[in-house]
Amino acid sequence: MLPKDSERERASGAERRASPMASGAQMSEPQAPPVGEEIHLPGPSLIPVFSAIGITLIVVGTTITLILSVVGLIIFLVTTVMWIRDTRRDISELPEEHAH
Repeated sequence: MLPKDSERERASGAERRASPMASGAQMSEPQAPPVGEEIHLPGPSLIPVFSAIGITLIVVGTTITLILSVVGLIIFLVTTVMWIRDTRRDISELPEEHAH
């Protein structure tokens, strides 16, 4: 004789409550860097947004007109050069302890 659906649900609920994760145990969190170590985060920038606009204009321009593609290509190239320049500047400002 098979147990009824409600008995199965109660049994599976009891198993879930008995699991270590359900009892409040949490997964280990990632290790924090040692005290005093600086975490590098790049500053806020609109360059990725303008780069995406340039790529969009390139794609749309292939359908509508070549002029739109050329404008998009110019925007994309300028923003890419700016992005690389900013990244190089950020990397050069890192402390010598960081392997780069």
